Amino acid sequence: MLNLIGTYECKADSKGRVMVPAPLKKQLTPVTTEGFVIKRAVFQPCLEMYPMGEWNELMQKVGTLNRFNRKNNDFIRRFTAGVKTVELDATGRLLIPKDLLAFAGIKKEIVVSSAINIVEIWDKEKYEKAINDAASDFADLAEDVMGDVSDANGIS
Repeated sequence: MLNLIGTYECKADSKGRVMVPAPLKKQLTPVTTEGFVIKRAVFQPCLEMYPMGEWNELMQKVGTLNRFNRKNNDFIRRFTAGVKTVELDATGRLLIPKDLLAFAGIKKEIVVSSAINIVEIWDKEKYEKAINDAASDFADLAEDVMGDVSDANGIS
């Protein structure tokens, strides 16, 4: 499993091409040849880019859902809406499809942020707003999510 690190600011050109920052590109090198899947995020107005191996693992889990259950079927449809495969070109650029740019409200200034094993791609203003809006609630969130972990260092 990848453990990506870093948040980077960069620009998208008029065609939706983004030069992947060199430190992130270096971390992605082991999985670059497999390609990536880019999709709408579920909870935020951003995009998620999965290395193909990570995507395939996730799809194995999703694939176990009973498609004859209406909620499962609706979830699968919505979760995979707008999903596209993408690759880095020879110069290290990523072409973000126009429909996904529109979904995330990405114009020119963007933030590319690691989220453990995937990469989030945000419009810079929306990213900063999301971080600032969550800042006051983060201590409570951290306690709720990590507070009952058995190890005193927060790692089980």
